[in-house]
This record gives sequence, structure tokens and C-alpha cells, in this order.
Amino acid sequence: MKSSGSTRRHLPTSPFPPPSAAPPTKKFAPQDLVTHDKYGLGRVVEAESGGSVLVDFGTGKVRIPAPYMKLFKL
Repeated sequence: MKSSGSTRRHLPTSPFPPPSAAPPTKKFAPQDLVTHDKYGLGRVVEAESGGSVLVDFGTGKVRIPAPYMKLFKL
């Protein structure tokens, strides 16, 4: 039996709790201080509508695409 990849619906009579909602998407604005697991401390230079952010880490500017798995706002 293979999974179709879609989420399953929760039945009201199920003894198990409903699945948790997806985490909210991270929002970054210019001048936000951030940290990245690979690049370290930086400052957001530009937040694009397409979902990527341009961050200045001091040693260079790096464009990080969404979902920002290793980028955290300070």
C-alpha cells in the first residue's frame, strides 16, 4: 500500500489527536538581524516577494530561498 502524498483527513471518531497545523512561514524585513547555521550572523538587505531574502553576512551577500530552514531571526 503506497501513500499518495496527500494529507489524510481526521475523522471525528478517531482516538488519535488531529495532526498539527503547518508551522507559519517566516517573515523577514530589511535590517532584521538573523543567524544562519552555515554563514553565521547577518543582516537582511532585501526581502523579495518571490520568497527569497538577500542577507549580508559581512564576508559576502547570500541569497537564501524559502522556506529558510537554517535562517533564524534574532
